Parts: sequence; structure tokens; C-alpha cells
Amino acid sequence: MSTLICYDGSPSARRAVAVARQSLGSDRVTLLHVFNPPAAVLADSFGTSSSPSGPNDDKLEHEGLARAQQVAQEGEQLAHSLGLELDVRVERNTSSVWRAILDVALEQDAKLIVVGTHGATAVVPALLGSVSSALLQHSEVPVLVVPAHKA
Repeated sequence: MSTLICYDGSPSARRAVAVARQSLGSDRVTLLHVFNPPAAVLADSFGTSSSPSGPNDDKLEHEGLARAQQVAQEGEQLAHSLGLELDVRVERNTSSVWRAILDVALEQDAKLIVVGTHGATAVVPALLGSVSSALLQHSEVPVLVVPAHKA
């Protein structure tokens, strides 16, 4: 079975990795981290992608990719510690995170997508659960949505 585990470093995503391991055994999986380009985040947040006094777009893009690779590496280490064999992918979001996930799932002929309920985002109240919700609405591939542990 080809399984795609979506990982963003959030508690819900970390639990999704653990649940995937418990549910799927040791089958090889793909861990996917989709990141938003920093210029797009700035434009959404402040109406501009760069400013004369701040870092330029190339530097922001480089730092965004470096951070995305760090998040993916953290997910890889977690998965390995749980005994999962995996491939890791970092994808730059060009439209929406859920669309990027579905594109990778289609490309890899995934039979299951595993995702947490709530991701790591700067706009938590407005986007809480938006990626998992969109995946459930638009995916033709089964989606396993995993909540973070309750305190």
C-alpha cells in the first residue's frame, strides 16, 4: 500500500505519524511537507512581498526552504524512531496546501493519505483544520484524519 503522511511539525501531525505506524505496520511510506513561499505569506499578511528595509525575496525563499527542510527532517527522525521506512518530500506550495497534497498523492498513486486535524499556521483561528477539511472534501483517495492527544 502506498501511503502519504502529511507532516508540518504540529502536535497533530506528530501523532498522525505515530498512528500511521501503529495502523500500517512497517510498510514504506512517503512523508510530505508542503511549505508556503515566504513572499506569498508576506503578501497575504502585509500586502507586500518585500520591503526596502527587509530581506529580499531570494533570501526569504532560501530561508523558507531551509525551514521546510528542517521540519521535514524532524518528521523523518520521528518516523525512523517509530520504525517506519520512508521517503521524504518537500514541496513548495503554488496554489493551496491541500491541492499540493492531492497532486503528490496522484503522482505517487497513493492508496491512503494520513493527516493531522490541525496544522501549524500563523493564522490558527481562521484556518484551523482547513487542510484536513479540504482533503476530505476533494480527495478521491481515502483520508485518515488524526487528532492531537487531548490534554
